[in-house]
Amino acid sequence: MINKLDHLIVSVKNIAEAEKNYSKLFGTNPVWRGEHKELGTINSIFNFNNTYFELLAANGEGLGAQLVTKTIEENGEGLTGIVLGTEDLENSKNQLSKKGFDFGSVSQGEGLDFDSGKIRRWKNLFLPDKLTRGLFTFLIEHTEGELPEPESFPTSSVHKLDHVVINTNDPDGFIDVYQNIYGLRLALDQTVEKWGGRMLFFRLNHTTIEVIGKNDDNETQDKLWGLAWDVKDLEATHKRLEKEGFEITPLKEGRKPNTLVATVKSNTHNIPTLLIEHLAS
Repeated sequence: MINKLDHLIVSVKNIAEAEKNYSKLFGTNPVWRGEHKELGTINSIFNFNNTYFELLAANGEGLGAQLVTKTIEENGEGLTGIVLGTEDLENSKNQLSKKGFDFGSVSQGEGLDFDSGKIRRWKNLFLPDKLTRGLFTFLIEHTEGELPEPESFPTSSVHKLDHVVINTNDPDGFIDVYQNIYGLRLALDQTVEKWGGRMLFFRLNHTTIEVIGKNDDNETQDKLWGLAWDVKDLEATHKRLEKEGFEITPLKEGRKPNTLVATVKSNTHNIPTLLIEHLAS
């Protein structure tokens, strides 16, 4: 039903400033700068080997502008939503409906690229609260056009999303939705005593949804927390970012064997950001 983590949505106040910061951080330029007229938003998209990253800013009136404005007012800039991809949206809707979930109609989306004049089109299905659990989420099927691929990924640049971190206060309920309803593969379910909680890994399209679960008595809430980006040469990336004026921690061994990591501490627009290199074993 769901075959990929299609993209991540990030709300920002100033699209030009955010695009400049992330072009430096990623070491690559956006492949798409455009607008969604009906949503009242403008966007800048960075495309990677396994997903894409969308900076979104309000630029008028519409549901998109309302989402961006509300997100920034309540939490500041940062991660806003996760979009899950499917190759057959009507079929996915039918499967979810059979499991007892009610939806509105499938909506149509369109984006225009300012630089090339190209248009992309897609279909969306916004999910009910029982599935999103407080985390803005929708399903997407791309129907026309495609994002350009970067010409190359230099060794000091980011080339794919390693994992996205989600916090939850109901890990069992999270598993029920993401494994039993969405059909994603649960690759790890581990109790972490020093945290007093659980760690869950869901694998799809060469990335991981990492879930940190700590039960409490509050209303069920899932929330995007941070991102880890894969680089081929972390030392080279570290040197490049220092020259660009980023605050970044020294390299150290990662929690996962045969990895090096460093944390970017500035210019991420309120997104906890880890860089990781997977070493040859």
